[in-house]
Amino acid sequence: MIDQTRLYQEIHEQPAVIERLLRDQRGAVTELVRAIRSREITHVVIAARGTSDNAARYAQYALGARNRLLVGLAAPSLYSVYQSPPRFHRSLVLGISQSGKSPDIVAVLAEARRQGALTAVVTNDPGSDLAGEGDVVVDLGAGEEKSVAATKTYTAELAAIALLSASLGEGPEAFEALEKVPAAVAGALSAKGATALVAERFRDVRRSIVIGRGFNYATAFEIALKLKELTYTMVESYSSADFLHGPLALLEEGFPVLVLAPSGRLLPEMVSLVATLREHRAEVVCLSDDAEARAAAPQSLAVPTVPEWLSPFTMVVPGQLLALQLAHARGLDIDAPRAIRKVTETT
Repeated sequence: MIDQTRLYQEIHEQPAVIERLLRDQRGAVTELVRAIRSREITHVVIAARGTSDNAARYAQYALGARNRLLVGLAAPSLYSVYQSPPRFHRSLVLGISQSGKSPDIVAVLAEARRQGALTAVVTNDPGSDLAGEGDVVVDLGAGEEKSVAATKTYTAELAAIALLSASLGEGPEAFEALEKVPAAVAGALSAKGATALVAERFRDVRRSIVIGRGFNYATAFEIALKLKELTYTMVESYSSADFLHGPLALLEEGFPVLVLAPSGRLLPEMVSLVATLREHRAEVVCLSDDAEARAAAPQSLAVPTVPEWLSPFTMVVPGQLLALQLAHARGLDIDAPRAIRKVTETT
């Protein structure tokens, strides 16, 4: 039974995990904010791999758009392979890793400490080697994640980043919006009936595209990763802008495309994209909280409405459920996909 799998259970733990992190890690994030302000930090460099790298993409938008910080993703090979690390100057170096065990991510943080930079770690293992390199550690507190595919640790990482953004801002509005996220994620879980229908329709699909932009550029990458891991489908992720610069040529009749279209500044662009995709006879599934956007696509999945900067929490859930249900429809091992392990240590 699908509801007996560890992945199903962990997906449904997400509202409680997010609520707990927002409650228990406020002190650690406040400490980090004090250090950022006292050192007059202007840049953030993030080291991460896999799912955590997608959380880092969210941080580029959350900390960039809301807090005016320049956020870049580290190239860990510069530290662990080429041993030619860049110089950190007035930077926060942030390591994001569920396990905290990957040597190349640890190497980035270790070099940052050697240079005297401010370091912080977001991890589900506060006793890990990576945590040992952090001046401040934010504990995801997600509990053991037994399924190979990460779900609850991913949204917990989003919560840590969103909490940091809110704490760096001014006024209570951001915190008030954050407090509503667990309930919104619980609401997004009600999409499992609709996602099961999409999964059955896409049962024989072997290639697909996921398109998002802005805050949900990260979500496009994360949904694509879950579909690759769990269903062995070749799935590419694009921003809507990049997709029109060449990859549009991939489209042919019946080509499946998932479009992420939450309310916000990018909604008109995404609705226009849906129309373009339909002109090219693609099979479009639109994920949105906006009724008109959903009506523009032949298939759609509804999500609860939250502020745009928090929409990655709700938008990723239907993608997780779709990957889970498509794997189930294909008779695959949901909790232990072939060839991959829970912890991957790269150097």
